[in-house]
Amino acid sequence: MRFTYAEAMTQATYYAPLAQAAEKAGYTSMTVADSLIYPKDSDSKYPYTDTGDREFLEGKEFIETMVLCAHLFAHTTTLRLTPFVLKLPVRPPVLVAKQASSLAFLSNNRLGLGVGISPWPEDFANLGVPWEKRGKRMDECMDILRGLTTGEFFSYSGEFYEVDELKQCPGASEKIPLLVGGHADAALRRAVRKGDGWMHAGGDGEELDRLLTRLAEIRAEEGDTRDDFEVHVISYDAYDLDGIKRLEDKGVTDCIVGFRVPYIKGPDTEPLEKKIEHLERYAENIIAKAG
Repeated sequence: MRFTYAEAMTQATYYAPLAQAAEKAGYTSMTVADSLIYPKDSDSKYPYTDTGDREFLEGKEFIETMVLCAHLFAHTTTLRLTPFVLKLPVRPPVLVAKQASSLAFLSNNRLGLGVGISPWPEDFANLGVPWEKRGKRMDECMDILRGLTTGEFFSYSGEFYEVDELKQCPGASEKIPLLVGGHADAALRRAVRKGDGWMHAGGDGEELDRLLTRLAEIRAEEGDTRDDFEVHVISYDAYDLDGIKRLEDKGVTDCIVGFRVPYIKGPDTEPLEKKIEHLERYAENIIAKAG
């Protein structure tokens, strides 16, 4: 089992010292959240909280995800970063491929690129991308990322994107894992067909079991027997050793753990020192003992 530290919607100046502390404590990875805009007026609902409220996002300091990854890679040496998740189809895929390859090159292949479809129609509207057929657009973006990040000549002709035969240098010296976020059946199938893993966004244990069962079914249907397929989950089971074993038995490879509920209105008032204390205590009590 690998362990990923998650913190989001806190003071932007906290991220570098938290990344350094997580690396020192023995975490494999740290998540990096993605949020592009906060529209003043919207009736959109957030799909991963009980109420669907979105007001918790207002006023939060979000450094652009790829920029923050570069910053955190410069402050660490072994810690992996997993965007959780990059809103891919609202971004130009050729540009994202260049960013991802550059990050992989500079970090010695420490990027696990979590990708997903933004739940906010306003993201699409304000970045000039149609909301319709966003799933198909996502698929094409992933194809382009996969092709261009090799550093070899690549061309693409799809419904939404045309890429001339070209290459970007430097490419990644190892394949950049594409980790697909989302709970819809289409997202699970996309993770298997086009990705290298799946990222769970949270929820109760019964729903997680249903998703893991469905993911296993899709992998069997697709004939996917990869040993390196990654399954990242958020679960209360991650907070005790017996629970870790249960998650391993269900095929989970990476536990995402955090130590506060980030979906709160207003600023995060927890001091940096307290955050570091929480992550270190977990590392001592769980990571070290889980082996």
